[in-house]
Amino acid sequence: MKKYIEWGEFEQTFPIRLNAQQKSAVQSVNGPVLLLAVPGSGKTTVLVTRLGYMIYCKGIDPEKILTVTYTVAATKDMSRRFAGYFGEELADRLEFRTINGLCAKIISYYGRMIGKKPFELVQDEKITAGMLSMIYQQNEHAYATESDLKTVRTLITYIKNMMLTEEEILELDEEADLKISVIYKEYCRQLRAKGLMDYDDQMVYAYTMLRSVPELLRHFQELYPYICVDEAQDTSKIQHAIIALLASGSENLFMVGDEDQSIYGFRAAYPEALLTFEKNYPDAKVLLMEENFRSDARIVLGADRFIQKNTLRHEKHMKAARKPVSDIREISLRSRKAQYTYLAKLAEGCTSQTAILYRDNECILPLVDLLERNGIPYQMRNAELSFFSHRTILDIINIIKLAQNPMDTEAFLQIYYKIGTYLRKQDAIRIARISEEKRIPVLDVAAEDPDLNGHVLGSVRSMRTHLQNLLQDSGERAIYRIMQFMGYQEYLNRSGMSDSKLEILRILGSRADSPMELAERLEQLKVMIREKEPDRKCPLILSTIHASKGLEYDSVYLIDVADGILPESIPQNLHQASAEELKAYEEERRLFYVGVTRAKDHLTLFTTNRPSTFCSEFLGKSSVTEEGRKNLMPVESRTSRTFKQARPYAAVAGIRQTKASEELYFRLKEELGTGVIVEHKKYGEGVVTQLDDRLVHIMFQDDTLRMMDLKILANAGLLKVKK
Repeated sequence: MKKYIEWGEFEQTFPIRLNAQQKSAVQSVNGPVLLLAVPGSGKTTVLVTRLGYMIYCKGIDPEKILTVTYTVAATKDMSRRFAGYFGEELADRLEFRTINGLCAKIISYYGRMIGKKPFELVQDEKITAGMLSMIYQQNEHAYATESDLKTVRTLITYIKNMMLTEEEILELDEEADLKISVIYKEYCRQLRAKGLMDYDDQMVYAYTMLRSVPELLRHFQELYPYICVDEAQDTSKIQHAIIALLASGSENLFMVGDEDQSIYGFRAAYPEALLTFEKNYPDAKVLLMEENFRSDARIVLGADRFIQKNTLRHEKHMKAARKPVSDIREISLRSRKAQYTYLAKLAEGCTSQTAILYRDNECILPLVDLLERNGIPYQMRNAELSFFSHRTILDIINIIKLAQNPMDTEAFLQIYYKIGTYLRKQDAIRIARISEEKRIPVLDVAAEDPDLNGHVLGSVRSMRTHLQNLLQDSGERAIYRIMQFMGYQEYLNRSGMSDSKLEILRILGSRADSPMELAERLEQLKVMIREKEPDRKCPLILSTIHASKGLEYDSVYLIDVADGILPESIPQNLHQASAEELKAYEEERRLFYVGVTRAKDHLTLFTTNRPSTFCSEFLGKSSVTEEGRKNLMPVESRTSRTFKQARPYAAVAGIRQTKASEELYFRLKEELGTGVIVEHKKYGEGVVTQLDDRLVHIMFQDDTLRMMDLKILANAGLLKVKK
């Protein structure tokens, strides 16, 4: 191999075809460069090609180049991609590291410099979970659930990665509704006392060492005079600070990212570093890669139109390399429950790569429940179980437990103040003790307690009656009783807690004949999800939008595109919103943008009876105003041109539309609804997509959408609801 070759020879030697913007990025080697790459623009190809160009055309030693990636998987993928173009030997000489891998190297080198062994990295999460659980219990005076621990860990990661001051950490206490400042301080103290550090500490310590020890910084600046950073929009504040220190010697920094795809704010992602790049590096070049090679042109057009309304971004436009072939479909159903029925039906016949994307893991649980009940295969990416240990879910389970076992004083003490007993803590503890001593149901003790006033006694007796009646309820009815009649909704409102988890619980409850069956099903689902072996060959993929980032799918179904879910909230007035409100809202918009740009060929958006600001903007419909948002009716279902559009059934069948029996007609109409599965004598099974007075729209298994007259169907006995 010659040490230097010209660009023309480089292009001829290696089978890589680039457009003008990509070539410009590859050939920009010296000085600070920010490359803003839209989704599907060939970012990894360009980064890998640039490494080859630096070695072959610029004569830079591979060992002098550091490439920082976001995950371990990305380091392996990039090394493999490079080896595919330029060979294994060169790939082995290049250094691909995560930021934690880099920090580990810095800490280890510094330890050898001063002759001291560095703190040991805690790699077993059970150790830190145990520490945090004890600290939480001591400070919050309650046992920490898995959900609580997840919240605490996320906050600690945020504190360290955002380099928060003591004052800023104290401000988090009120926002987080727990004493995170105290928990954080004690956690750090215990780690240091045991000579341990966690993954976030790796970065804190490496940054402190580089700043404090000039010779250490100089060593790594000389070791890596060329630094490339991938997925820069997901890099945290402290990670950017470390990279800035290392790059401050040569300033040969190549940063690749896209602030429009920054969706990890809860992990302290710091897209502001991209927005201030030119300010931090006055001689910087900012390059664009705006051509999307992944998605159908209609998807690209809608996504670009949507993201243009964000303000915290560089000026750029995504352009389509592909032609428009498929329409974007919006399926508007009456409820969230209906979309799960529709998707379960879709899943039965899924043979091509299809991804169902959603905001949070809990959003998909009702679908997982249906798929498991019907033995329909699927694969689930990055499933996690915090829903099952969330405070609101555990409260409902404890109320059901108390109904089942009126002597369960442990459950009673967990929920007495969350339902309408109006008992004081000291009274509740005393009553529980008497119940245990005399083996009498706890609310029977309370109902006859002479020390309680008449109002409290009446409330306790009412709750006892509700708990007795709860056992006769269906799962869904039980949730309704607990929320509306037993005072749990009031408790949530009083505590400023969201009831979003309980909407999912109600849907699951609609499939359970009793609250006990619902509680049992929750436990079954938790075990199923935890123990399910991934089926990599299954074409149906369930994934959060976060977990789908960097991936692409032939068909994408984005569910729950509704105000209150995606986006979770919208500032009342964007022009008067605070900086923090605007930042949070724009991240919600970026999350939707990332979701829709995962689709290559087909994109379907599920909306419900709620307004959908994002869907309206994406499809180019009139935007939802503040006044209209309150009264907006569900939009009509759109049908894709990829489906065959059949004529109304009456015309096809040639049936005379005589007046049908009113009783049969109204009975059928009452049973039908969007998402209901039906069976037609001639066309087989289908799913109701829309119901307009007498006209019912049904999507059949052969992908034909038929519009049929309900009176004719009823009169002829052609349609029945599948039970």
